[in-house]
Amino acid sequence: MESTRSYFIWDAIEEDLKEGRYTEVHTRFPPEPNGYMHIGHCKALIMDFLTAEKYGGKCNLRFDDTNPAKEDTEYVEAIKRDIHWLGFDWTGGLYFASDYYDKCYEIAEDWIVRGLAYVDELSKDEMREYRGTLTEPGRNSPWRDRPAEESLDLFRRMRAGEFPEGSKTLRAKIDMASPNIVMRDPAIYRILYKEHWRTGNKWCIYPMYDFAHPIGDALEGVSHSLCSLEYEIHRPLYDWVVEKASNLLPAHPRQIEFARLNITQTVMSKRYLRQLVEGHYVSGWDDPRMPTLSAMRRRGYTPEAVRAFVDQIGMSKADSVVDFAFLEHCVRDDLGSRAPRVMAVLRPLKVILTNWPENETREIELENHPDHPKMGTRKVTFSREIYVEQDDFMEVPAKKYFRLYPGNEVRLKGAYIIRCDECVKDENGQVTELHCTVDLDSASGTPGADRKVKGTLHWVSAADCVPFEARLYEPLLTEDLPEEEETEEGSAAVNKKDFISRLNPDSLTVLHGFAEGALAESENGTTYQFLRNGYFCKDPDSTPALPVFNRTVGLKDTWAKIAK
Repeated sequence: MESTRSYFIWDAIEEDLKEGRYTEVHTRFPPEPNGYMHIGHCKALIMDFLTAEKYGGKCNLRFDDTNPAKEDTEYVEAIKRDIHWLGFDWTGGLYFASDYYDKCYEIAEDWIVRGLAYVDELSKDEMREYRGTLTEPGRNSPWRDRPAEESLDLFRRMRAGEFPEGSKTLRAKIDMASPNIVMRDPAIYRILYKEHWRTGNKWCIYPMYDFAHPIGDALEGVSHSLCSLEYEIHRPLYDWVVEKASNLLPAHPRQIEFARLNITQTVMSKRYLRQLVEGHYVSGWDDPRMPTLSAMRRRGYTPEAVRAFVDQIGMSKADSVVDFAFLEHCVRDDLGSRAPRVMAVLRPLKVILTNWPENETREIELENHPDHPKMGTRKVTFSREIYVEQDDFMEVPAKKYFRLYPGNEVRLKGAYIIRCDECVKDENGQVTELHCTVDLDSASGTPGADRKVKGTLHWVSAADCVPFEARLYEPLLTEDLPEEEETEEGSAAVNKKDFISRLNPDSLTVLHGFAEGALAESENGTTYQFLRNGYFCKDPDSTPALPVFNRTVGLKDTWAKIAK
């Protein structure tokens, strides 16, 4: 799928190529394997891979595995599946930041010798105090000017495991008075006694992202490092690292930032998503309420819809929030042309057709898609007992209500016109059954086939329908999370209590209905349009006795809205 747009990033790349700064385009996608990818990552993912495709270049997949405390091979494999699902491949190769730990260490020692880095002994709180604020310059650490030989000895002893966590860090020596707080002697190595899932216990010191990332880019020959806007303030540090290590690096990539993707009522933080999973507020990373790509795939979203969504919102330098309804529009637009139509009743109400012979059934042929004859037809059974939706009957009809009520006629989709004669109630006054009369001359091919009535209902036959479970989803959040404030420490997170209090208690509704018999034999992952109810995808939780369908997205104009 090619983009229909032109982006400012591509304009910048074309200028670079024209002026000879780079001879080919080489990008990279650098996810951290500490969780599953979500829709917010798609903008960067698609831009990285699509840019390489557009210019006949390469895109690397490089996992940023610099924090072994939270990383796992499960996440690596999940991210790889998601990239392939979206239709991309890492044509430039598969790499890990840990591939470059030796080179990072070599550069760190080189910087110490050259007076560009020093071992600091300030505690975390002291470092914060010395760093200054956004309006006041920082102060030099007491250890900033310690001899290079002493820092080199301490750094090697840090590597040897002689010091406790948090007691020492290696910091770049830049400028504590810089107006850019990121440039105030950032930490580039910390002590961390965690076994790494790839390197084992070889290391007890690990490079920081702002140090390891530009080194990885340069070592891989990346030409353009595309990233979200929050890294704009980090760009001077990115360039500083590459410049000061240029004697040991083969390339100097260019960093270009774009606004990240924000969607209303959607959790866009892996930290919060992890809370949902570990707190059992959802069934897992692929729970269809989650914004992860694996969850969207399970829910029935298509890669084409996701790519169209990212393409249509475009790339810009200005932060904005996209309405979740627009994502649903893209999904609905894609499924509308490809999903076969079937009938399923979510909230069943039994209908007895009193003038239909008790043991007689008749096959009715229905199209699988009204706009695509090549998708063929299917046969459904018509019998004396059928089910319709509970919402399709009102004992006392509202204004402009054209469905079933005593004395009114409707057409059953592809079948007959029926008239509601009587409703049967239980001891609580709830309607449990309708008695209706069939106009036997109103079926297709009969003299009354063209008789017009205002309402048309979907239905299923009690003779051969199958029970199924329908899972209906609403956004996880009742309201958007407040924007996270930027501080000298980074982003100030919403506390867990506030986050959990914003969860929507009605994000999942489970219904038990009846559907056409053929749905029991369909494969998991198959998506249908349930007439008048929306698009539904068969879930892996399905069993032969009870198929399970997730509602992917509702229809543009639902009957529920019309009724209101």
